Amino acid sequence: MSTPPSAEIPADELPSTGLEAVSVPATSRGVRIGYLVAGFAFTALGIVGAFLPLMPTTVFLILAAGCFGKSSPKLEAWLLNHPKFGPSVRAWRANKAIPRKAKIAACLGMAGGMAVFLLAARPKLWLGLLVGAIMAACAAFVVSRPEPPAA
Repeated sequence: MSTPPSAEIPADELPSTGLEAVSVPATSRGVRIGYLVAGFAFTALGIVGAFLPLMPTTVFLILAAGCFGKSSPKLEAWLLNHPKFGPSVRAWRANKAIPRKAKIAACLGMAGGMAVFLLAARPKLWLGLLVGAIMAACAAFVVSRPEPPAA
């Protein structure tokens, strides 16, 4: 789909993710309600992450969009069309891409989180190295993702 990141997408014309099941609501009412509750929880965590520097935003919103895709196409469309959060979620769905600005913010957040961990927890050497290795692996994953194509 060649829709610019800021364009509105009707609920019945959601972009294909390559994982068609994402936009197919679950058949069981109980399962749909579970996905809906999880979608709201992930949305809330994403919004909190927008204000707390060490907590991610986009990861939770990607999860929320997936849950809404299984429970409420209208909420999925709302999230995909959101002026602030929609472009990142759509870029991930279309290309598994992360914008450069988000990569920088994520890596700085991880480095800041590591610094706070080291200063506040004063972990033993093995634990500090383990957490550092995990953070480095996460940062390497983020940096290795492509950037979204220019609009």
